[in-house]
Amino acid sequence: MYRDETKVVNIGNVAIGGGNPIAIQSMTNVKTEDVEACVAQILKLEEAGCEIIRCTVPNEAAAKAIAKIKKQIHIPLVADIHFDYKMAIAAMENGADKIRINPGNIGSIDKVKAVVDVAKERNIPIRVGVNSGSLEKELVAKYNGVTAEGIVESALDKVHIIENLGYDNMVISIKSSDVMMCVKAHELLAGKTVYPLHVGITESGTLTSGNIKSAVGLGIILNQGIGDTIRVSLTGDPVEEIKSAKLILRTLGLRKGGIEVVSCPTCGRTRIDLIGLANKVENMVSGIPLDIKVAVMGCAVNGPGEAKEADIGIAGGDGEGLLIKKGEIVRKMPESELLDALKEELLNWK
Repeated sequence: MYRDETKVVNIGNVAIGGGNPIAIQSMTNVKTEDVEACVAQILKLEEAGCEIIRCTVPNEAAAKAIAKIKKQIHIPLVADIHFDYKMAIAAMENGADKIRINPGNIGSIDKVKAVVDVAKERNIPIRVGVNSGSLEKELVAKYNGVTAEGIVESALDKVHIIENLGYDNMVISIKSSDVMMCVKAHELLAGKTVYPLHVGITESGTLTSGNIKSAVGLGIILNQGIGDTIRVSLTGDPVEEIKSAKLILRTLGLRKGGIEVVSCPTCGRTRIDLIGLANKVENMVSGIPLDIKVAVMGCAVNGPGEAKEADIGIAGGDGEGLLIKKGEIVRKMPESELLDALKEELLNWK
């Protein structure tokens, strides 16, 4: 309900809100002024499926680098601004497709107005970002601590500042490392605004803990129809954020395309390096544009039956490998040939 009714905001050539597909975002973790390194990372993220990229702009060199980066990438670039309003203006002048600011950190209303005036002139969206870790003391006192209600009030206050300056080309982001607080905040905010929401669990942690927290939080929020663009924040390679975001959206039925890999959890009957094989299969299929399900099973006895819901699967044990389609064994081979046989089938899939 919410997602279909939010305002459409165009970030470069990507439209979010108004029922448009949920866009996947990430953020570079190299110095923006190192153009070569930044471009190389963004191109890898594009290949993985990133649709919007954000770069930090802490200084003038980073702001000027945006123009050079933009010439070499193919997705919209968002400039992340923290305290210096001049960097927001410089980033827009150098071609940023969107800026992310917290008006409360920019300074006086005159400084905020200077940023909004340039955004208005160039029709550049502003992402209003509020983080639970930087909630105003007044709101912490009002709600007796950091709460979902306080986060929402803070975000709407910032939105109203920009609206009062005559601009409404906005995206809202409210984030917390507390998963259930973040969920509640989005539930409260969704009914109070028409602006598209950028959803994520901030500071979620490493690959394991971050993925679990993000899957739980984003899953609950997105499944209620809330959220127009997402970032899975992980401490690690940003490419992993894209992989996780795609899987979360596919699991919720919010995105199709890409091969889904299912595999059994292993047991005492397993006579094959199933963990290693499943990981190899997952890496192999990541670049194959098919919308099918692939099963990787560790038991030649039960594997075919357990894989019957998959379009294609492999199973192995004691040196023997099986190629399975819709639960039926179509080919036997040495276990060592399983991966190559599966790849050949997928590349020739009709």
